[in-house]
Amino acid sequence: MDIFFQQLINGLSLGSIYALIALGYTMVYGIIKLINFAHGEIYMLGAFIGYYLISKIGLPFLPALLLSMISCSIIGVLIEFLAYRPLRGSTRIAALITAIGVSFLIQNLMVYFVGPEVRAFPQAIKPKNYDLGLFEISNIQVIILVTTIVLMVLLQFIVKGTKMGKAMRAVSVDPDAAKLMGINVDRTISFTFAIGSALAAAAGVLIGLYYNSIDPLMGVTPGLKAFVAAVFGGIGIIPGAALGGFAIGVIETFISGSPIEGMAQYKDAIVYGILIVILLIKPAGLLGKNVKEKV
Repeated sequence: MDIFFQQLINGLSLGSIYALIALGYTMVYGIIKLINFAHGEIYMLGAFIGYYLISKIGLPFLPALLLSMISCSIIGVLIEFLAYRPLRGSTRIAALITAIGVSFLIQNLMVYFVGPEVRAFPQAIKPKNYDLGLFEISNIQVIILVTTIVLMVLLQFIVKGTKMGKAMRAVSVDPDAAKLMGINVDRTISFTFAIGSALAAAAGVLIGLYYNSIDPLMGVTPGLKAFVAAVFGGIGIIPGAALGGFAIGVIETFISGSPIEGMAQYKDAIVYGILIVILLIKPAGLLGKNVKEKV
């Protein structure tokens, strides 16, 4: 078994989850120029909804995944309607502070109602490893990779091949012009929040399946890393978010498996250091283009 290929597979599995969360960040930013810091909490809620559907109701993995995505889509739309839409004409800093406030509100509500304890995620799928020579891959990793690819293909189809996708692209370019052309901007933005929240919920269920544990504060670190991934690839650019998610997952996995003693404990610092370097060297991200604004 080749260590490099094994770590690469592990990194791609983790990166798939970061990519799904990053897509929600980048879609919302691309359409209304808002960093939705409550997005990590949507990911956490998706994990808990999946946990209760599987452990308490006894649903299989796939129905639990789909219901978690639908539930979080509704929650995402409600957050947009109640917290962000009233501030549509306000300054960006007001919306940003509101997003941080919503994030803390959801965190504390979850801690109050379900407690801060770490929970073992139910074993919805019996783990099984496959030896492919150069590396081993588990059925859990296969499910994560396949689910991520399917969701990304569906997202690409929605954005590029549907009427709502065309509306999303129009609103992202110029909301006022889109409104003059008859596009319902509010409905388009709500749809964007619904899609992004559904992807975050899928990531939450998949991470629970991958690590076999969840907790009410699980949205903080992965949420920030997914934000780093979105900036790394190019915030507001869908392929960039996917690329950034996979890249951050691979980098983190290789750091964790580094033969250098003590290196693993610095993996988070290194990931955040990458964000600083990217912002200094190429602020628009790997796939982004620097746009000069006239003042």
